[in-house]
Amino acid sequence: MDLSRAYPRSPKVKMAGLVQLARMIDKAQAYKENQIADYDYPCPLDKIILNFLRIDSDAFASKVVEGGDEAISTWAEETLKSKKPEEFQFINDQILERKPDSEDRLRYFSETRDRIDPSRKDVNTWVDLLDLEEGRLPPK
Repeated sequence: MDLSRAYPRSPKVKMAGLVQLARMIDKAQAYKENQIADYDYPCPLDKIILNFLRIDSDAFASKVVEGGDEAISTWAEETLKSKKPEEFQFINDQILERKPDSEDRLRYFSETRDRIDPSRKDVNTWVDLLDLEEGRLPPK
């Protein structure tokens, strides 16, 4: 996947019960193909999923190249079969509700949001900012 030509999937897309996993697959594939463009792999949201799956970023990226979506989904489901629904909910909430956690990050967040659409003061999580940047949020 060439991330200079296409966006990765939304972080809100669920796979194997986890948000961010599908996006992380797209970024890992682009990383392995040296087509990551301006994206970060692993980003802080990726690290939450990688930690939950107990795998490092390079091993995950190799797994993506070997198998693709279906194989990763099956592997993740098998890896996480002992996890309780509350644990999935906790991880998903950690990602979906994550907001800037310092003055520097808040300034960066606000400047980015305002550059795209200053009317979108309703965008206050990193996930919503990503969807705004990549054109997935409907106009206000």
